[in-house]
Amino acid sequence: LHPRTFRSYLPRSHRTYSCVHCRAHLARHEELISKSFQGSHGRAYLFNSVVNVGCGPAEQRLLLTGLHSVADIFCQSCKTTLGWKYEQAFESSQKYKEGKFIIEMSHMVKENGWD
Repeated sequence: LHPRTFRSYLPRSHRTYSCVHCRAHLARHEELISKSFQGSHGRAYLFNSVVNVGCGPAEQRLLLTGLHSVADIFCQSCKTTLGWKYEQAFESSQKYKEGKFIIEMSHMVKENGWD
């Protein structure tokens, strides 16, 4: 099995979040919706869209905010599990999360012009 060399690179002009393990780009700062999320292992950010991420099978999980159908997401480059994608929310107040992505802070590093 050959490692995939094609990856999405986000424009240098954008503040980006990258995988802390292999530095693959994961998301633009503009895609950040909320910083006040809880992942399986600590604080997490909610993103509108992400790149270089693979998706596992969806399963129902009881999270802090109720029952959701979620799929684990992992870095395409190094295969580290990063968080999950919300496939379906069963409570109306949580519907805004559908199709969005959680990435745990412990797996992300900020790059490009944050100062």
